[in-house]
Amino acid sequence: MRARLSSLFFLLLFLTLPMLAQARVELGIDVLQDDDYSLLRGKRVGLITNQTGVNSDGVKTRLLLRRASGVKLVALFTPEHGLDGTERAGRYVSSRKDRLTGLTAYSLYGPTRKPTPEMLRGIDVLVYDLQDIGCRSYTYISTMVKCMEAAGEQNIKFVVLDRPNPLGGERIEGPPMDPKWVSFVGQIPVPYVHGMTAGELARMTLSQGWLTHTCDLSVVRMRGWNRDMTWPETGLRWVQTSPNVPRSMSPFYYVATGLIGELAGLEVGCDGPYPFEIIAAKNASPERFTERMLSQHFPGVTFSETQMGGFGGARLRIDPHAEANLTALNVYFLDEFNRQLGNNLISRSRGDHLEMFYKCYGSSTIGEMAVRGVSPERIVAGWRSFDERFASARRPYLLYP
Repeated sequence: MRARLSSLFFLLLFLTLPMLAQARVELGIDVLQDDDYSLLRGKRVGLITNQTGVNSDGVKTRLLLRRASGVKLVALFTPEHGLDGTERAGRYVSSRKDRLTGLTAYSLYGPTRKPTPEMLRGIDVLVYDLQDIGCRSYTYISTMVKCMEAAGEQNIKFVVLDRPNPLGGERIEGPPMDPKWVSFVGQIPVPYVHGMTAGELARMTLSQGWLTHTCDLSVVRMRGWNRDMTWPETGLRWVQTSPNVPRSMSPFYYVATGLIGELAGLEVGCDGPYPFEIIAAKNASPERFTERMLSQHFPGVTFSETQMGGFGGARLRIDPHAEANLTALNVYFLDEFNRQLGNNLISRSRGDHLEMFYKCYGSSTIGEMAVRGVSPERIVAGWRSFDERFASARRPYLLYP
């Protein structure tokens, strides 16, 4: 009996090991380590990073490069939210000394969004290691683009240590970017959700001429990541990318509600325990709103009534492989709140909030369509041709199956 159980154990182990091996994704920094940092040996390195820059064991990239034989890490550069990722969205970040390495961490979300020639003096290669969330309006890719331009202007090599797209590599959805609305929350003309890694986006940005100055680019590819993987399937530990993106599923909710979160009279749960998981409007009926959303049958998304003070709406639950167009949810939410309240929430918004909404959306056309009463179905259908063209255009730059 004991021998039979032992044989069964080893059979199960034999069958399970391949699945465990497939679940482990090696990040760009892991691959660089395995290659004994040969790409950077003999170079003075500037590292663009924050708290998300860690290897698969959780060791910070800046410490690994600081200790690597033959590599001279000389400066750090930090994006929005700062080196530790604790600064609130939109808050300027100051340059400071990093207590772990003793190096200056230059802020790229303060007086400048792009490294200056003075910041880059004495640097041979700029290395980018940040965890993006796969959505156009999240500023880490904009930081990468600005750094690529600066590297090109100073004849400095640019290296991307690639990381997974938490949303997976197949989801492409959302409105295009009108050149008039290019900003730091929409730096390159990709859909709101593009389904690409940072390394793939860097390759496409360089080749498509989206930079003011080209650069010498290298991408250190991951091992074991496939396009159908969302974050929970990577086997990697999630590191909070910013205060309102605390969990591995947070990027999905960011996409579903964050686009309209700037508008007047709306609440998406930021700075609370469930950021972006809630959508509610002042004086709206949670019962009517939730009933309406459930009647739309968004595959992989469920809704439950919620009331917060005078705000009524729903809490979302999203499956990581939901077939619903998550970006489109924003438009349906807005339409239902406008219907209930007899008001146009876009027209009610003013100043910086309205401008930020248009920047994130990529144009002001949605405001005009809302005034005309265009249905959410027609608005979303208007994205389709651009998204299909983008899916075809991105193929030459994809690095993973």
